[in-house]
Amino acid sequence: MDGPGGDRPGIGGPDGDRPLVELRGAGKSYGAVRALHDVDLVVRPGTVTCVLGDNGAGKSTLIKIISGLHRHSEGEFLVDGEPVRFASPRDALAKGIAAVYQDLATVPLMPVWRNFFLGSELTKGAWPLRRLDIARMKDVADRELRSMGIVLDDLEQPVGTLSGGQRQCVAIARAVHFGARVLILDEPTAALGVKQSGVVLRYVAAARDRGLGVVFITHNPQHAYMVGDHFSVLRLGALDLSAPRGEVSLEDLAHHMAGGAELAALRHELSQVRGVDVDALPEAPESAAPAPVAAPVPAPGTAPATPEGNP
Repeated sequence: MDGPGGDRPGIGGPDGDRPLVELRGAGKSYGAVRALHDVDLVVRPGTVTCVLGDNGAGKSTLIKIISGLHRHSEGEFLVDGEPVRFASPRDALAKGIAAVYQDLATVPLMPVWRNFFLGSELTKGAWPLRRLDIARMKDVADRELRSMGIVLDDLEQPVGTLSGGQRQCVAIARAVHFGARVLILDEPTAALGVKQSGVVLRYVAAARDRGLGVVFITHNPQHAYMVGDHFSVLRLGALDLSAPRGEVSLEDLAHHMAGGAELAALRHELSQVRGVDVDALPEAPESAAPAPVAAPVPAPGTAPATPEGNP
């Protein structure tokens, strides 16, 4: 998979490398607690920017700043090169920044088409006889889902009957339809099994290939490496690593995620403890060469298998 700037839809052309979203030395403090500090992040069209980190690393705070839920307290936040300070998520949506959270903001007992337009229903007729345009909403939902490679036999089925991966994909397609240029995915594979995680990663690649800038938040380096173009690892609210795909390996990501420096210090301390054989413990990686990993996830239509539940 090419890194940022490769030959992909949305990247070529005079403005292909212009950042959609950029953070420069950004930070956020809650009183005396400094949750995030001195973070640089660039999101370009047609690329997947992976933000990794363990619990408490600052990923949630970063999401809240970009999506407009919280304002940054230091540094700069730019959208299309212009400084912004969002007052609410609605301001972020107006700029084309949408977040898909783990709860997906769906109503399990409502049909798929209704969830697709939840809060933005299409209507027809004049007041006071205005009513929902159900046929049009079904047609649009089906067309948009199919454009992302999601084929459902029955849009009337409750969204809660879909698999976890399919529900994630419906939420992604919904955000794209309503004008998202920057798509923030909050741990989309965290509660999924291997097969359903693969389904979601395919649609992350599909969103990228449609020219969107994707921010993929995860704590799983294997999932990030399969679709990522740039990797940022947060640790204790600060950047521990920021590198394009060509300069980092899966082993490097795992090393930074595990806190390699701390593990090395712990190994040294354990060497002073009687009865602990540190020679039997695994060495911290020092690699710069790419580790063998699964092949990058192709966009829908080119994959050898179809998602579970699809024809």
